Amino acid sequence: MPRLRDVVVARPEVLLVGINPGLRSGAVGHHFAGNGNPFWRLLAASKLTPRLLHHEEDNELAELGIALTNLCPRVTRTAAELEPDEVERGRRALARKIAKWKPRVVAFVGVSLYQTYFRLGKSGGPGAKPETIAGARVFVVPNPSGLNASFPGFESKLVWFEALKNFVRRSR
Repeated sequence: MPRLRDVVVARPEVLLVGINPGLRSGAVGHHFAGNGNPFWRLLAASKLTPRLLHHEEDNELAELGIALTNLCPRVTRTAAELEPDEVERGRRALARKIAKWKPRVVAFVGVSLYQTYFRLGKSGGPGAKPETIAGARVFVVPNPSGLNASFPGFESKLVWFEALKNFVRRSR
Protein backbone atom coordinates (compact mmCIF):
# COMPACT_ATOMS: atom_id res chain seq x y z
CA MET A 1 0.00 0.00 0.00
CA PRO A 2 1.34 3.48 -0.80
CA ARG A 3 2.23 5.71 2.11
CA LEU A 4 -0.11 8.62 2.62
CA ARG A 5 1.65 11.94 2.04
CA ASP A 6 1.41 14.80 4.48
CA VAL A 7 -0.19 18.03 3.31
CA VAL A 8 2.60 20.49 4.06
CA VAL A 9 2.60 24.27 4.12
CA ALA A 10 5.16 26.59 5.71
CA ARG A 11 3.83 28.16 8.92
CA PRO A 12 0.25 26.87 8.62
CA GLU A 13 -2.61 28.56 10.43
CA VAL A 14 -3.61 25.10 11.62
CA LEU A 15 -2.08 21.63 11.49
CA LEU A 16 -4.74 18.93 11.58
CA VAL A 17 -3.45 15.66 13.08
CA GLY A 18 -5.19 12.31 12.66
CA ILE A 19 -4.20 9.10 14.42
CA ASN A 20 -3.39 6.99 11.32
CA PRO A 21 -4.80 6.22 7.88
CA GLY A 22 -7.69 3.82 7.57
CA LEU A 23 -7.89 1.12 4.91
CA ARG A 24 -9.67 3.24 2.29
CA SER A 25 -7.33 6.22 2.78
CA GLY A 26 -4.38 3.89 2.36
CA ALA A 27 -5.88 2.32 -0.73
CA VAL A 28 -6.63 5.60 -2.52
CA GLY A 29 -3.71 7.64 -1.13
CA HIS A 30 -5.79 10.48 0.35
CA HIS A 31 -6.67 11.56 3.88
CA PHE A 32 -10.05 10.86 5.49
CA ALA A 33 -11.29 8.92 2.46
CA GLY A 34 -13.48 6.48 4.38
CA ASN A 35 -16.97 6.08 3.00
CA GLY A 36 -19.32 8.02 5.20
CA ASN A 37 -16.58 9.84 7.15
CA PRO A 38 -17.88 13.42 7.47
CA PHE A 39 -14.43 15.03 7.95
CA TRP A 40 -14.53 17.04 4.69
CA ARG A 41 -18.17 18.05 5.21
CA LEU A 42 -17.28 19.21 8.75
CA LEU A 43 -14.44 21.38 7.42
CA ALA A 44 -16.78 23.02 4.90
CA ALA A 45 -19.78 23.42 7.23
CA SER A 46 -17.56 25.03 9.88
CA LYS A 47 -16.05 27.37 7.27
CA LEU A 48 -12.53 26.06 7.90
CA THR A 49 -12.58 25.57 4.11
CA PRO A 50 -14.48 27.93 1.79
CA ARG A 51 -16.13 25.04 -0.05
CA LEU A 52 -16.58 21.30 0.26
CA LEU A 53 -13.34 19.58 -0.65
CA HIS A 54 -13.29 15.88 -1.41
CA HIS A 55 -10.59 13.55 -0.18
CA GLU A 56 -8.99 13.57 -3.65
CA GLU A 57 -8.44 17.32 -3.14
CA ASP A 58 -6.67 17.01 0.22
CA ASN A 59 -3.56 18.79 -1.11
CA GLU A 60 -5.66 21.91 -1.72
CA LEU A 61 -5.68 22.44 2.05
CA ALA A 62 -2.13 23.83 1.73
CA GLU A 63 -3.46 26.71 -0.39
CA LEU A 64 -5.74 27.56 2.55
CA GLY A 65 -2.92 27.57 5.09
CA ILE A 66 -3.90 24.18 6.51
CA ALA A 67 -1.46 21.30 6.96
CA LEU A 68 -2.50 17.69 7.56
CA THR A 69 -0.63 14.70 8.95
CA ASN A 70 -1.07 11.58 11.05
CA LEU A 71 0.56 10.49 14.28
CA CYS A 72 1.36 7.09 12.75
CA PRO A 73 1.76 6.44 9.03
CA ARG A 74 0.76 2.74 9.04
CA VAL A 75 -2.60 1.89 7.50
CA THR A 76 -4.87 -0.18 9.77
CA ARG A 77 -8.51 -1.15 10.01
CA THR A 78 -8.65 0.48 13.46
CA ALA A 79 -6.21 2.57 15.48
CA ALA A 80 -6.29 -0.13 18.19
CA GLU A 81 -4.01 -2.18 15.89
CA LEU A 82 -1.15 0.29 16.36
CA GLU A 83 1.75 -0.97 18.48
CA PRO A 84 3.02 1.10 21.43
CA ASP A 85 6.48 1.49 19.85
CA GLU A 86 5.07 2.94 16.62
CA VAL A 87 2.88 5.33 18.61
CA GLU A 88 5.99 6.48 20.49
CA ARG A 89 7.92 6.94 17.21
CA GLY A 90 4.92 8.85 15.89
CA ARG A 91 4.92 11.16 18.92
CA ARG A 92 8.58 12.03 18.32
CA ALA A 93 8.08 12.47 14.55
CA LEU A 94 5.05 14.71 15.11
CA ALA A 95 6.97 16.90 17.55
CA ARG A 96 9.71 17.32 14.90
CA LYS A 97 7.15 18.23 12.22
CA ILE A 98 5.53 20.81 14.49
CA ALA A 99 8.91 22.37 15.33
CA LYS A 100 9.80 22.50 11.62
CA TRP A 101 6.46 23.64 10.16
CA LYS A 102 5.65 26.11 12.99
CA PRO A 103 1.84 25.98 12.88
CA ARG A 104 -0.10 28.56 14.84
CA VAL A 105 -2.54 25.87 16.07
CA VAL A 106 -2.23 22.08 16.29
CA ALA A 107 -5.66 20.47 16.11
CA PHE A 108 -5.85 16.83 17.17
CA VAL A 109 -8.66 15.06 15.33
CA GLY A 110 -9.81 12.84 18.17
CA VAL A 111 -9.87 13.13 21.95
CA SER A 112 -8.06 9.81 22.42
CA LEU A 113 -5.31 10.98 20.04
CA TYR A 114 -4.78 14.08 22.21
CA GLN A 115 -4.73 11.91 25.33
CA THR A 116 -2.22 9.56 23.70
CA TYR A 117 0.10 12.34 22.53
CA PHE A 118 0.24 13.99 25.96
CA ARG A 119 0.05 10.67 27.90
CA LEU A 120 -2.99 11.84 29.83
CA GLY A 121 -4.97 8.67 30.22
CA LYS A 122 -8.71 9.07 29.84
CA SER A 123 -9.08 12.71 30.78
CA GLY A 124 -10.30 15.79 28.98
CA GLY A 125 -12.61 16.34 26.08
CA PRO A 126 -12.66 18.48 22.95
CA GLY A 127 -11.82 22.17 22.89
CA ALA A 128 -8.88 24.47 23.60
CA LYS A 129 -6.11 22.93 25.70
CA PRO A 130 -3.51 24.45 28.03
CA GLU A 131 -0.58 22.62 26.44
CA THR A 132 1.53 24.01 23.63
CA ILE A 133 3.89 22.22 21.25
CA ALA A 134 6.90 24.19 19.99
CA GLY A 135 4.92 27.38 20.58
CA ALA A 136 1.75 26.15 18.83
CA ARG A 137 -1.53 26.31 20.70
CA VAL A 138 -3.48 23.05 20.98
CA PHE A 139 -7.13 22.33 20.18
CA VAL A 140 -9.04 19.04 20.03
CA VAL A 141 -12.00 18.17 17.81
CA PRO A 142 -13.91 14.88 18.06
CA ASN A 143 -12.95 12.05 15.77
CA PRO A 144 -15.35 12.44 12.83
CA SER A 145 -15.92 8.70 12.44
CA GLY A 146 -19.49 7.52 12.62
CA LEU A 147 -18.21 4.96 15.14
CA ASN A 148 -17.54 7.77 17.65
CA ALA A 149 -20.28 7.01 20.18
CA SER A 150 -19.31 9.97 22.38
CA PHE A 151 -20.27 12.41 19.61
CA PRO A 152 -23.01 10.75 17.57
CA GLY A 153 -24.27 12.63 14.57
CA PHE A 154 -22.91 15.41 12.42
CA GLU A 155 -24.18 18.31 14.56
CA SER A 156 -22.49 17.11 17.76
CA LYS A 157 -19.15 17.15 15.93
CA LEU A 158 -19.79 20.34 13.96
CA VAL A 159 -20.01 22.40 17.17
CA TRP A 160 -16.34 21.58 17.85
CA PHE A 161 -15.14 22.19 14.29
CA GLU A 162 -16.82 25.61 14.44
CA ALA A 163 -15.10 26.23 17.78
CA LEU A 164 -11.79 25.31 16.13
CA LYS A 165 -12.46 27.84 13.35
CA ASN A 166 -13.06 30.56 15.97
CA PHE A 167 -10.01 29.47 17.99
CA VAL A 168 -7.77 29.69 14.91
CA ARG A 169 -9.14 33.15 14.08
CA ARG A 170 -8.53 34.38 17.65
CA SER A 171 -4.99 32.92 17.58
CA ARG A 172 -3.88 35.17 14.73
